[in-house]
Amino acid sequence: MTRIEHYHDPNAPRANSIVVAVSVFVRNVHDQVLLIQRTDNDLWSLPSGGQEIGETVAQTAVRETREETGVDVDVVGLVGVYSDPGHVIEYSNGEVRQQFSLCFRGRPLRGELTPSDESADVRWVSRDELAALSIHPSTRLRIEHGYEESPEPYIG
Repeated sequence: MTRIEHYHDPNAPRANSIVVAVSVFVRNVHDQVLLIQRTDNDLWSLPSGGQEIGETVAQTAVRETREETGVDVDVVGLVGVYSDPGHVIEYSNGEVRQQFSLCFRGRPLRGELTPSDESADVRWVSRDELAALSIHPSTRLRIEHGYEESPEPYIG
């Protein structure tokens, strides 16, 4: 399934669903952030995905990070809540989701970088390499907020 992210686009289709989703800002001891190159749109992104019935959002964050990167993490905080109605994601099956994502802070525990069906590539990326990567503006915002380490989570 393909996806197109619309960000404050007046021609974007109207949202027809909201799904609880998470993203995870994982930083290693070298101050690098864990990113995947998505297979559905080729953009670089934080590990992310939808919550499944029977799991907490923290469990979703751990599961999605492991599935998409091969890295096990411990959830250690909340970067922010991202619910901008001007950000919608259009899927090839007709679903158009209004963004609703909780971005967690994760601490890497173990594992080896391993791509998946959802991630064509997985990398630890330094801050000075971020500008050269194709990253959606909403993901860049999460990364900026993750590096800020504010004592209060972003709410927006």
